[in-house]
Amino acid sequence: MVAGRRARYESWMRRAIEVAGDAPPPGSAATSPADADDVPIGAVLYGPDGRELATGRNERELTGDPTAHAEIVAMRRAAAVVGDGWRLDGCTLVVTLEPCTMCAGALVLARVSTLVFGAWEPKTGAVGSLWDVVRDRRLTHRPEVYAGVLESECAALLLDFFARRR
Repeated sequence: MVAGRRARYESWMRRAIEVAGDAPPPGSAATSPADADDVPIGAVLYGPDGRELATGRNERELTGDPTAHAEIVAMRRAAAVVGDGWRLDGCTLVVTLEPCTMCAGALVLARVSTLVFGAWEPKTGAVGSLWDVVRDRRLTHRPEVYAGVLESECAALLLDFFARRR
């Protein structure tokens, strides 16, 4: 990866880590009792000009919505900001964890141009771990992928969260 691009993606990943960290820790006084149970995954969607369009974090427990993964939340919010329908052409999605099949499929269908993710997800990852949805040659859109950006910091979020739950 080019040095300038690496620095930008690391900076953007720090923002995604910050978004993930906005989730209250398990067992804390949260705005909703369910809020503390959402796994701390953060996503930020940047426009073609590098401007932050939207953020998202897991909200499945908070909202009771099985599709409220960080990536989906960020893409929904970004689409509303862009106001040009559902297409997110030229945009970059930065997320702390490798997307699952639902999220990988959604970012392909939304025409996200670049995906940057931190930690690998060997159980459900769909960007190379278990499946590789985003690089399937049968699809008409395949985003560029930059994996493992600040991987250890992103993995630490999850390790800390699950250690506190035990």
